[in-house]
Amino acid sequence: MLEKTQVRIVAGSLRGRKLTVVVHDGMRPTPQMVREALFSILGNAIPDRVFYDIFAGTGVVGLEAVSRGATSARLIEKDQRQGADIQKYAEEFGVGDKVQVLRADVYRWAERWIAPKDAVNLFLSPPFPDLSQKAEEFLTLVNVLLSKAPPDSVLTIQAEDGFPAERLPTPGAWDIRSYGRNMLLFYVVPRPGEAPEVPASM
Repeated sequence: MLEKTQVRIVAGSLRGRKLTVVVHDGMRPTPQMVREALFSILGNAIPDRVFYDIFAGTGVVGLEAVSRGATSARLIEKDQRQGADIQKYAEEFGVGDKVQVLRADVYRWAERWIAPKDAVNLFLSPPFPDLSQKAEEFLTLVNVLLSKAPPDSVLTIQAEDGFPAERLPTPGAWDIRSYGRNMLLFYVVPRPGEAPEVPASM
């Protein structure tokens, strides 16, 4: 079932801007409360970094990252219409030069991804079917991204109650926060020779 709704950018240079988006049952747009928590926790890890919004969907998380000072955002979304809508809003909001929409299957994109040298943010908010029916493939995706991400990069997963966090790589090193049925799981890529650990703060 398709439904039109509006989502709002919460803070930064684009604060208050709204996107009219079409969502369907398979999508899992990040609730505003969870989005606010995400950026509050990442804090100083946002400015001057590239932000990857993987499974971009509406694109509001990537656009919010640019609003809050990310140098640029790469939004990976295989749905052609959604990708076009994200690019349209980026141009309309005057940040088209900072937003790159990659219309690709996330799993194939990750295999080909050549990571930059400097730390980045990777945000994964997979659709419902990927968390349930493709759990093995999703966990492999996380491993692939972590194996490529530069030191000090932060990988964040938005999941739901029941997500098998214990099956993630180095499960004890994830900072897990709960917001109702939603979960945010943060992992900071360690520097060479250092053991992964939960950071005191970002």
